Amino acid sequence: MWKSEKPEGKRTMAEEVEAEETSMSANLGRQEATEDVSAFVGKGVEFKGTISYNGTVRIDGSLDGEIHTDGVLLVGEEAVITAKVTAGTIVCKGKITGDVVAKEKIKLRAPAIVNGGIKTPMLSIEEGVLFNGTLEMTQGIREVQRETQLHQVGMPGQASMKRVNG
Repeated sequence: MWKSEKPEGKRTMAEEVEAEETSMSANLGRQEATEDVSAFVGKGVEFKGTISYNGTVRIDGSLDGEIHTDGVLLVGEEAVITAKVTAGTIVCKGKITGDVVAKEKIKLRAPAIVNGGIKTPMLSIEEGVLFNGTLEMTQGIREVQRETQLHQVGMPGQASMKRVNG
């Protein structure tokens, strides 16, 4: 009914970003798909410095420096990150060089490349990912709670001895 004023086949930058987010979200899983992206470093963008944020940030460009957040970091397939990364959750399909710390989890999706140390309570690595570095699995909150529920139980050998001698 209404005729579009823009030429057919051309999309605005906002439409392209939305289409790309939808595409990557479909590949990243349901939880990440529900996250609203707070900021976007697009393909071809080069950033040097420190990024600190809350929420979700998606990087498809090049970043050299540091990333600090308790939120979600989405690393696109074209992304090249050379940084010290600290985040709540990291989903990576691109290249990260440097130490990576996640408080909740890290998901490495093909064709991701990670060169450096990883420290996280939960790690998922898809077939086709290249990981060269160290891995330290930290205790998650759930595991600590389970430990507090443990209590000492008598030895099985002691119970059978009582029956024999009794």
